[in-house]
Amino acid sequence: MRRRAPEFRRPARRRLSNWISLLIGMSIAAGLVLFLFQHHHQDRFEPLLREKVVADEEFPREYLNLTQELLSSTSYARQLADQMTLAKAYVIIAKEHHNLQLAWELSSHIRNGQRLLSQAAVRGKSITLEEAHPVVSRLAQLIYKAQDFHYDISTTITTLKSHALALEERANAATVQSAEFGQLAAETMPKSLHCFNIKLTEEWFRNSSLMKLSEEGRNLPRLVDNNLYHFCIFSDNVMATSVVVNSTASNADHPQQLVFHVVTDEVNYRAMTTWFLRNDFSGCTVEVRSIEELNLLNTSFSPLVRQLMLAETRAYHFAGSSQDQNAESRLKDTNFASLLNHLRFYIPQIQPLLEKVVFLDDDVVVQKDLTPLFSVELHGNVVGAVETCLEAFHRFYKYINFSNPVVSSKFDPQACGWAFGMNIFDLIAWKKANVTAKYHYWQEQNADKMIWKRGTLAPGLLAFYGLMEPLDRRWHVLGLGYDSEIDDRLIESAAVVHFNGNMKPWLKSSISRYRNLWERYIDFSHPLIKDCIMH
Repeated sequence: MRRRAPEFRRPARRRLSNWISLLIGMSIAAGLVLFLFQHHHQDRFEPLLREKVVADEEFPREYLNLTQELLSSTSYARQLADQMTLAKAYVIIAKEHHNLQLAWELSSHIRNGQRLLSQAAVRGKSITLEEAHPVVSRLAQLIYKAQDFHYDISTTITTLKSHALALEERANAATVQSAEFGQLAAETMPKSLHCFNIKLTEEWFRNSSLMKLSEEGRNLPRLVDNNLYHFCIFSDNVMATSVVVNSTASNADHPQQLVFHVVTDEVNYRAMTTWFLRNDFSGCTVEVRSIEELNLLNTSFSPLVRQLMLAETRAYHFAGSSQDQNAESRLKDTNFASLLNHLRFYIPQIQPLLEKVVFLDDDVVVQKDLTPLFSVELHGNVVGAVETCLEAFHRFYKYINFSNPVVSSKFDPQACGWAFGMNIFDLIAWKKANVTAKYHYWQEQNADKMIWKRGTLAPGLLAFYGLMEPLDRRWHVLGLGYDSEIDDRLIESAAVVHFNGNMKPWLKSSISRYRNLWERYIDFSHPLIKDCIMH
């Protein structure tokens, strides 16, 4: 094959290989230069870095401990803080004496001192004499000036003491006010329960047969049969009473043997009667009476009623009521609801044919069969109750004023307190000991409210003194109306749980942890409950 002449051959392939060789050579050269430069730079600065690390290790940075500075008696920070503390006291005294200019100057230099302490903490260095001297010296001058105004240490102590006493009085007043508001809230009926009562009352007036059924039930032999188990409840709260009856009957082995004696006021009598006539609680018997039917609550027999009829007490209980209001209408006033609480002292008069009864408050829930309670040996005592003296504040002296010589001569101030709310009463022993007369005696002694202020526990402790048989604590667990930390095991073991306190289970303020214990005995499918309570 014949070769082409040199001028006719294609030069492209040769030129391409030349460019590739040139680029490879330049890359190698650049890489070599960079390697040499980096190696030289690292060798140059490495000694300096080692020197810096060594220097940092030899001279560690110091940080200021401001707390230690303030505790040191020789530090300027301590002197500055002491002056500021004294100056703050004089600010209060100056304001009390209306010296606002001095108070402003002291406050201004106190802020300067606080700023100086903050700067020292941030920068980590102690306050120097040059920094502290202007503030300390100016505060010293102002304090000396305050002393010239007779704001001396004695005045300072007296003023501060008066401030402390004033704050303590305000705190005590706030505590009392809070307790009063809590008591008022606890005694107020929620709108839902008020609706419930109104609808039941409307049904009473619409259905004339209810009155006939009520009258027929008054003469049942079961009501006075001492072979049955009798319970007393005094309440103006229909729903609460229903929970007590339902929980007691539901947990009884033989609910047909239970008889409940309910006493309410005239306002709620029709609603209470209608509810228990319209509903069956496991076959138990429920008798409802009005407090107005009890002839024993009159001025000739009861000192409490007599005291309420006095002009001074009437003005206290019925502010704004007319002076010519007759006795009957005053007894029907809602303020006389407290009489329901005091009916516990008249059980033998209310039920003269019964021998033993269990008294239940309307804020309890029964969790176990209570019929064994009737077999508990009381050893000749009148009442069986759970003692509450595990804590010191449940002793007699916390409820009763022992400065009264009549009280101090008859009772032990360290005697153990006990609880109302779930009690077994031996009515035969009650009559023999004449407990109601003792209650009347102490009510008369307390006409001026100097032995106890109010309530039923204090007169109960006095009237039943020496006549109380302690029961096992598991019969009656208290505190669900104020204590949110009761042991679950104690609650589960309790025969009765008591929502004593202001946080009743039917109020929004109740403790949510315990609310289900009460609500489980309400039939929320009932039409009336749906209409009033569910909405």
